[in-house]
Amino acid sequence: MIPEPAVSNPFPARVDKERHVRVALADRSYDILIGEGLLDRAGAEIAARLPGVRAVIVTDATVAELYLARLEIALAGAGIQTRAVTLPAGETTKSFAHLEATVDAILQARLERGDVVIALGGGVIGDLAGFASAIVKRGTNFVQVPTTLLAQVDSSVGGKTGINTPHGKNLVGAFHQPSLVLADIATLDTLSPREFAAGYAEVVKYGLIDRPDFFDFLERHRGSVFAGGPERSEAIAISCQAKADVVAADERETGARALLNLGHTFGHALERAVAYDPARLVHGEGVAIGMALAHRFSRTLGLCSGQDAGRVTAHLEAAGLPTTIGAIPGPRLGRETLMEAIAQDKKVSRGRLTFILTRGLGQAFVSKDVDPEAVVRFLDEELTP
Repeated sequence: MIPEPAVSNPFPARVDKERHVRVALADRSYDILIGEGLLDRAGAEIAARLPGVRAVIVTDATVAELYLARLEIALAGAGIQTRAVTLPAGETTKSFAHLEATVDAILQARLERGDVVIALGGGVIGDLAGFASAIVKRGTNFVQVPTTLLAQVDSSVGGKTGINTPHGKNLVGAFHQPSLVLADIATLDTLSPREFAAGYAEVVKYGLIDRPDFFDFLERHRGSVFAGGPERSEAIAISCQAKADVVAADERETGARALLNLGHTFGHALERAVAYDPARLVHGEGVAIGMALAHRFSRTLGLCSGQDAGRVTAHLEAAGLPTTIGAIPGPRLGRETLMEAIAQDKKVSRGRLTFILTRGLGQAFVSKDVDPEAVVRFLDEELTP
């Protein structure tokens, strides 16, 4: 079992102050700061932990227009010299070509190992910039400044970095922990409803893994989370604490950390099947469908009740998220394409399929050596109009 978060009351009535979550990894421990105004304090926070550094900011064109100047001003105010690398927005940026361009820019800036790479943006930028930071000079300091809900509650925490290949998602990468995560929740106000909902899928995931009380909380307060009420900060902080606990217990995914992939085996296969086309599917939507599929597959295997599977589907749909393969726009996906992608999943061990399944709400577990024929039969049912 994943340890419970080290807080006496995980659902306080209000959050008026900035929230701090500590990721405990011995000499590589770091803080996650959650609150408003952190973008403008980034220079001071970084300088306090990494005095005398120079920085390369990696961002994308969309985020750069909104926040790059503010971050540069904040860093300059703390005496931190910076250079910016602006990449195209979108999942296809997680590629060898853009990794090479990023590494080249970092080397041209003459960053030393004691300097810092700063990721300003969502999960794509965080993953790619973190991987570049991990491999330049065998590792530089790294700071995450996530600007999407998905990145704030998931991809910015835990040190997973990497890029995609034609063979699948996140198949090339490294574990490289940040020195600091600055989650300025004010940046979420510029997200589209679709982007926010996609990030919310990762919030729901923490309740479905082993925190059924948190799932109940989200069922009651989803409206306030979306509207920006105090429950939004609570949900982000609890999600970060949940992931921090898992990472501290299993940094390199040899055991319990695999549970964080609930919904991702199906989800990654769907993303690959649509060639990472954001017009058809973004990551959080793939995870939402994947979690619904994982619960329905568990129901099919006799592990999970239909009532629990139905609650998951109903909650995700109420949040504006897709829950079926047929909900993906565009050409109909085929079972063979999905099975090929599932076979390339990074959790596959010696050719055996591994899925995160569940015995009910908040009762996820790692199931190894899943029968491929059972998956085929399930997909055939799901793909039937």
